[in-house]
Amino acid sequence: MNDISNLDTLLLSADLQGNLSSGEALKHPPKILLLYGSLRERSYSRLVVEESARILRELGCETRIFNPSGLPLPDDEDESHPKVQELRELMTWSEGQVWCSPERHGSMTAIMKGQIDWVPLSIGAIRPTQGKTLAVMQVEGGSQSFNTVNQLRVLGRWMRMITIPNQSSLAKAWLEFDDDGRMKDSGFYNRIVDVMEELVKFTLLTRDNSEFLVDRYSERKESAEALMARVNQQSI
Repeated sequence: MNDISNLDTLLLSADLQGNLSSGEALKHPPKILLLYGSLRERSYSRLVVEESARILRELGCETRIFNPSGLPLPDDEDESHPKVQELRELMTWSEGQVWCSPERHGSMTAIMKGQIDWVPLSIGAIRPTQGKTLAVMQVEGGSQSFNTVNQLRVLGRWMRMITIPNQSSLAKAWLEFDDDGRMKDSGFYNRIVDVMEELVKFTLLTRDNSEFLVDRYSERKESAEALMARVNQQSI
């Protein structure tokens, strides 16, 4: 099911890596992690993520999709749980991410939020999300809204990610997929292509400079003060 028959590849932005990258950035494809927020057998957020991954691969990306089934509630297990370790490793591996959640009771699902809550701002000296690009999307069973994508944007900012301007909100998602779980050709599909193209562009533009872009004076000052305190303690 890897065909992309809805996608007019002649109209995709040509050679994104060649146009937007140089040096080290050209040595590997953009690494994109995709998360979804439902465990239903026919999960439309998962189907959107799978469709997005196909588009991303056509754009030259390496993709991985995290399956949240079996991930414990935050704080119900410790961080050594295999699913927690898998999620954190994927977060560290990625250069960009896609988050897609259903809207439930006017907000993102607990399954979506739980995945993010298992990822701290720092793991030792590593910040697993800081400076990485993010695209946010949502699906609804009824009329279109933007509650969930707005919340995901707040969450992405809190995780110190570079959230791209474009986004997708898929109304009446059950009408947009065929029996095989493939998305029909529509304006909604075209919007998802737009979002994936923009995510790849921002990832290529920022990935060699992400540490510089999110480098903060307050944190440099805090590190310098901590270093001075250790030096003074050693001299006593």
